[in-house]
Amino acid sequence: MIVVMNPGAGEQEVARITDKLKKMGYGVHLSTGENRTVIGVIGQRREEVAQMMEAMPEVEKVVFISRPFKLAGREFHPDNTVIRVGDLSIGATEIVVMAGPCAIEDEEQLIQAAEAVKKAGARVLRAGAFKPRTSPYSFQGLEQQGLQFLNRVREKTGLLIVTEVMDQFTVDEVAECADIVQVGARNMQNYYLLRELGRIRKPVLLKRGLSATIEEWLMAAEYILSGGNYDVILCERGIRTFEPYTRNTLDLSAVPLVKQLSHLPVIVDPSHGTGLSGLVPAMSKAALAAGADGLMIEVHPNPQEALSDGPQSLTPAQFQTLIKELKGVALSVGRLI
Repeated sequence: MIVVMNPGAGEQEVARITDKLKKMGYGVHLSTGENRTVIGVIGQRREEVAQMMEAMPEVEKVVFISRPFKLAGREFHPDNTVIRVGDLSIGATEIVVMAGPCAIEDEEQLIQAAEAVKKAGARVLRAGAFKPRTSPYSFQGLEQQGLQFLNRVREKTGLLIVTEVMDQFTVDEVAECADIVQVGARNMQNYYLLRELGRIRKPVLLKRGLSATIEEWLMAAEYILSGGNYDVILCERGIRTFEPYTRNTLDLSAVPLVKQLSHLPVIVDPSHGTGLSGLVPAMSKAALAAGADGLMIEVHPNPQEALSDGPQSLTPAQFQTLIKELKGVALSVGRLI
């Protein structure tokens, strides 16, 4: 349930209510808006507790939440969440572009990609040090050496870094390097990893699983939120369907639907969503029109020689052209890029 405080209720009044709920064994999460505070109450539903809360003068009302994703839902947090990373705001008016190679191959390749995407207008460098692959014989990433390269490239370019974490054992190591920690599609329901990410204080980019429903996706976010980390960015990256012409089916209808259900920012990855570089520009524009708060696009200095996901990667020149085209789309929906 959620306890909606009266407008203007102060910190002491909120603390009195939260202390009382904690003594009764409930988990408590606060959402502070411009006019009032909402207290999310996690635990067994009890009508008598709701009646007792409503009888308190500082409480406006108590509402039982019907959906299973309590903290990710708009009932608990009606206003859009804006996640701030350095001087970047994700979920605000500006469309955030994350771009770079799927995998770090060597330091020179990473520097070339970083400088190219920064020149075009990207604010965040995406690049994988750890690469989960379907085949054990495929390139698996440079791992710790890749993290070292990312640190050096950030110092050189000033770009923020988003990179993937593979398991709960390497969370601290990746979080020390990354400004945003990415959970890949295959790990969306790795609950041990999600719980561990709930304790860190770094934004988490949570990709939708290969065959995950929207509710399963939001429940995965709930694991992170319930651990106390409220900075979760959702990423639609395509789902597996019967259609063989594209790598995945990019579910752009998920963007406005999730934004109705949840307050969390939503970005789109058209590179993995289609698997074809020729479709990335059109689907990027469509994503902005659908209401996405950002894009994650694969860019490689030489896609033909990429060790991972070359067919879906743009060249630096193609990416620069795309950013110019996206600016007009963003303006048409009242956003900036």
